[in-house]
Amino acid sequence: MTDTTQRLFVSYAGPDRAWAEWVGWQLKQAGCEVELDRWDWHTGDDLVQRMSLALDRADAVVALFSRHYFAPERWTGDEWMATVAARGRLVPVVIEPLADQDIPALLAGRLRTDLHGLDETAATAALLEAVHGPSAPTGPAAFPGAPSAEVPGEPDAQRPRLPSSAGPPEVWNVRRRNPDFSGRDTEMVQLRSGLLSAQHAVVQALHGMGGIGKTQIALEYAHRFASQYDIVWWVDAEQADQLPVRYTELADRLGIAKPDAGTEANAHLLLQHLRTRHRWLLVLDNAEQPDQIDAWLPEGPGHVLITSRNPGWHGIAHHSHLDVFTRVDSLAYFQARVPGITTEEADLLAQDLGDLPLALAQAAGVLRSGMSLDRYRRLLATNTARLLQESDVRDYPVPLAATVGIAIARLTDGHSEATALLRLGAFLGPEPIPTAWLETARPGLTTIPGDPDDPMWLRNALQQLSRFGLARTDFGTFQIHRLTQAILRAQTTADLASAVWDDVTAVLAATDVGDPQAPADWPTWSSLTVHLATPHVTTAIADRPTLRPTLLKAVSFLLASGQSRAALDLTTTLDQAWSTGLGPDHRDVLTCAEHLGHATASLGDYAKARSIIEDTFARRRRVLGEDHPSTLQSANNLANTLGDLGEYAESRRMQEDVLARRRRVLGEDHPETLQSASNLANTLGDLGEYAESRRMQEDVLARRRRVLGEDHLDTLTSAGNLAGTLGALGEHEQARRMQEDVLARRRRVLGEDHPGTLTSMNNLARTLSESGDQAEARSMQEDVLARRRRLLGEDHPDTLTAANNLASILGRLGKYAEARRMEEDVLARRRRLLGEDHPDTLTTANNLASTLDDLQEHAVARRMKEDVLARRRRVLGEDHPDTLTAANNLASTLGALRRYQEAVDLLKDTRARSLNVLGAKHPDTVRVTRNLAAALIAAGRRYEAQRLTDGKPRREKRRFGRKRR
Repeated sequence: MTDTTQRLFVSYAGPDRAWAEWVGWQLKQAGCEVELDRWDWHTGDDLVQRMSLALDRADAVVALFSRHYFAPERWTGDEWMATVAARGRLVPVVIEPLADQDIPALLAGRLRTDLHGLDETAATAALLEAVHGPSAPTGPAAFPGAPSAEVPGEPDAQRPRLPSSAGPPEVWNVRRRNPDFSGRDTEMVQLRSGLLSAQHAVVQALHGMGGIGKTQIALEYAHRFASQYDIVWWVDAEQADQLPVRYTELADRLGIAKPDAGTEANAHLLLQHLRTRHRWLLVLDNAEQPDQIDAWLPEGPGHVLITSRNPGWHGIAHHSHLDVFTRVDSLAYFQARVPGITTEEADLLAQDLGDLPLALAQAAGVLRSGMSLDRYRRLLATNTARLLQESDVRDYPVPLAATVGIAIARLTDGHSEATALLRLGAFLGPEPIPTAWLETARPGLTTIPGDPDDPMWLRNALQQLSRFGLARTDFGTFQIHRLTQAILRAQTTADLASAVWDDVTAVLAATDVGDPQAPADWPTWSSLTVHLATPHVTTAIADRPTLRPTLLKAVSFLLASGQSRAALDLTTTLDQAWSTGLGPDHRDVLTCAEHLGHATASLGDYAKARSIIEDTFARRRRVLGEDHPSTLQSANNLANTLGDLGEYAESRRMQEDVLARRRRVLGEDHPETLQSASNLANTLGDLGEYAESRRMQEDVLARRRRVLGEDHLDTLTSAGNLAGTLGALGEHEQARRMQEDVLARRRRVLGEDHPGTLTSMNNLARTLSESGDQAEARSMQEDVLARRRRLLGEDHPDTLTAANNLASILGRLGKYAEARRMEEDVLARRRRLLGEDHPDTLTTANNLASTLDDLQEHAVARRMKEDVLARRRRVLGEDHPDTLTAANNLASTLGALRRYQEAVDLLKDTRARSLNVLGAKHPDTVRVTRNLAAALIAAGRRYEAQRLTDGKPRREKRRFGRKRR
């Protein structure tokens, strides 16, 4: 039997949730299968994707048109609307008056159904007719909005009301709506869903720190869903003993209070009355004492919404922690309230403020008053507490500094251990602090009072911090907001701050997080390094000798895990502090300088890295001697940087020297010796000596597998390098198998975004392309490029490599115009960053010239190819494979220009060199041989071509083959 149930998706903006509930209910009653969802209307790209998915699985999308639905920040432009127009069926339903200009042009011509202004019977009929057509089912549902028609236990009591037909609640004492409320759409949906989760009284508690916006969400909820309630009553519940008074006021409004009964008796009358009523909402704002509130929670088919700093509502209410804004919400907030602020400026400011809603509101107010953004951020860094005292935010009763101060004052009264723990946490970073650190270091902490052997001290202290909303506690960690930390630090005297820094040092020094080079230990290293690398922490602890080894290991972790920018920032701070305090030749200073050079090179600034590494190498030679392992490491790093700069011959000379010394000093199988052997093999490959490079790489890989294991990072590097050399030798199938294995291992060990993983993806994509699998190659290369752009930036050499490779794939797919645009962009960037003669620059120039040939611009292509060939001959030598590729490609252009004799002469020389360098079976040699035969035939020398191809010339017209590299 065929399923004829109509599948519908209701698309709406967050503030229109009440309408969405009503529409969804009516469609379900009419027999439709309805998916009711909420889309993040700040993120246009996600909306495009989700709209597309909705159209895939639904017969139609019912879109609730309103001003919120077409808010400017909700869309990326007409792109998604074109998607909607081209796919499936869209049923537009207008739920509030809209002018023509409010609706995008692409949708303006669609027939729309207006529901606003209709009573419920008419609105239901109009909705069903819009969805089903004029032959909609007869007998629309009866109007469910009148409270008098509801009978306890019957479905009507739970049915959503038509928002436009429902008047304001009969009883209402909620203050005016905040016109600046924004964001929090996810939280609002979760709150609404939670309150609708049962037939009987549902108690929902929102808890979080001061300034997080708990009251604002409750206020917005009350206004947004007012149409669904008959009673909405707001209670200031900070003083639990005042609840009977507030309840008596509500009882009086309902006409059930007894004047002579007293507040407690009337409060109980109210609770009894609410058991018999539907559609009521009670908001208990700032309820901080769950045990005293519990007895006064009503029962019955209504809703209770509690806001609190205290998370201790277990067993009393369904509770959820309210966190800070998402960054998307923070950006939208600033851009709506601070005219002219850019996305980048808003992002930096939101980061400084930790996305705390009250702090964002205060900052927007100060900036609107005329203070420059740069000055505000400087003051925020140097005078946090003073700046956060300033506030004209009407919807928050006190500024953030006072909010934090009040909570601290309450904590200080009788909770000395908790106060001391809070202060200690304030001097660490704003990221989660593992409680194990405090447990380990507790005996040596001087600022924490009480018995250090008390096994419950930490639990009791954290419980109090959580109760007052001063810290968020999770399993094994606690976290203090960065602005709370700054306010606390500003309030700490110099003498006490000195003692706290001693304790911070003790905590960090006592932390054992394992090997910074081992991926298995990276999660624990990450939790430590985010604190060590926090600027105020780094500055304060940099001069403490006990932490120097930990700081250097932290940098090593950042480099190994691919966090080069963080490593550069940390080493820059340490290098400046240590060079001044310890002198430039101190061993720790030299190690820090080594890491600084490494980080600089990893970020693609090879010239600056060379300067740093050369200086470090010279000082280590003088201080430690030629053969010291640290000196040899500097020499190794300098050789690598020379290779990055394209100076392959000098790089080879240095690497051969370092390898010989390391073999003598450390032995054949030492990891550092194998590092040098691997690097030398790579340079031999750069020089075109593929056979010797392969021999060395196979040896290094075998040793690393035996010494370090299959999944060690160095082993995976060797396997990846060998696969690349096999590809250069034309053994693409074997190269592909190895690269797929390395990629799978790196994904498992390192994750998707690690530079090593992206290198494997890049190399596999190139091999796939050279093997002819262009579709898969393109998909993979586009992914690599997107990730590298996001992680490294547009101008990083690795990003440019990915873009260059993608352009080559596009060329092989025949998308010449697109390939040309990309290659022109990459060439301009490489010329600027690396110079005209860098091998990578010449690779892009060669590829662009080939694309120009494909576009029939042969004269321009010839000039470019002649220039590339001349430069490669000078930079790489006559016999380098890349030089031979350039010569072959130039010959193809000469053939296209009918300069056949010149092509023949060039190809004869190129073939002879290719046979000598690569061998007869290498794909490049085969390609040159075929091109020479084609050139000979074109020049009328068929017999000579027959001898070249074993007497088997093809009858069809031969085309010249080119290589993109």
